[in-house]
Amino acid sequence: MGKVEKNFVVQGRGIVKDFPAGDEMIRVLHGIDISLSYGELVMLVGPSGSGKTTLLSIITGILTPTSGDVFINGEELTNISDLEKVQHRLKNIGFIFQQFNLIPALTAVENAAVPLIAANVPYGEALKASKDVLTKIGMGDQLDKIPVHLSGGQQQRVSIARALVHDPKFIVCDEPTSSLDAHTGHVVMEILKSIVSRANRSVLVVTHDSRIFEFADRILFMDDGRIVKEEKRVKK
Repeated sequence: MGKVEKNFVVQGRGIVKDFPAGDEMIRVLHGIDISLSYGELVMLVGPSGSGKTTLLSIITGILTPTSGDVFINGEELTNISDLEKVQHRLKNIGFIFQQFNLIPALTAVENAAVPLIAANVPYGEALKASKDVLTKIGMGDQLDKIPVHLSGGQQQRVSIARALVHDPKFIVCDEPTSSLDAHTGHVVMEILKSIVSRANRSVLVVTHDSRIFEFADRILFMDDGRIVKEEKRVKK
């Protein structure tokens, strides 16, 4: 195991993943190296079956690689227990999903507070932190509404607040704009981009949506379990 670089929020080295298929093992990731710096928004794109979901699951500690090392915020993930991985995710990683995954019976402010409540933060303190984050992203007047009374864009903002409320350094977005129209998708990406630059976080966006490529600092292209191309974006 080599030394982890301190300027990276995420660092994966030589990531290999095999899955059993009958009497054989099928290799779905072939020695991938990946890193994300503080203050960087990176997009991961590629066809279905290219290995994006498997790679995402490994660098967030949901799956264990067959071989290779993964570090998040300087902490090694590969050889810790499942409970330690859960605790690590609660502390260091925020998740934003395509389908929002909000709890229907909870209000916006309660939904956004879920990671803090799961981490045993006192309820009142969790709601205050949630309210502060929601207000910063333009949802201060929607705090007491349940998801069914919010638009798709508003629900995605609640999911963004939920990803930010515990102040993680690494935010993972799985197809965050694919359920949104072009305008709302751009608004969501502008929020994410401002978070990256203002709070020095690292954001990884898995997407098929070429409309949002302009927001990336880098785009990583995957195919057949490998990163086959890296494109650095020129800032206007």
